[in-house]
Amino acid sequence: GKCMLNHGWSYQMDSTKSSIKYYHSVIQKRGKDKVADSMRLFMVPSMAHCSGGEGTDKFDMVSVMEQWVEKGKAPTTILASRVTNGKVDRTGPLVSYPQVAVYKGSGSIDDAANFSCKVR
Repeated sequence: GKCMLNHGWSYQMDSTKSSIKYYHSVIQKRGKDKVADSMRLFMVPSMAHCSGGEGTDKFDMVSVMEQWVEKGKAPTTILASRVTNGKVDRTGPLVSYPQVAVYKGSGSIDDAANFSCKVR
C-alpha cells in the first residue's frame, strides 16, 4: 500500500511534531527503504487545518497518489497554490519530508519556480 500524509505548519490544535514523530516511528518499525517505497509526508508552509492560512493550501493529493499507485511515480514535490478572491496569487512546491523548499534568492516568492528542494 501507499500512504501520503500532509500537515499544515500553522495548524495550532495538533503539533506538527506529532506528524513528524509518527513518520519517524514508522521508519523505525519498517526501515527506511520500505518507508521510502510506501509513505510520504508533506509539511505545508503556513497552512492551518486542511486549508486556510497564509500559505499555499490548494493541492491535488488524489492525482499524485494515482500517479504513484498506477504508474509507480513516487512523489517528491507537489505544486500547491493559494487562491484569493477566486484568483491564484501564489504557487509553491510542497516537498517530501525531510526536504524543505528553499527560496533560490531571486524572483517572486509567490512563484514555485523560484524554489528548490533541499534536505534539512
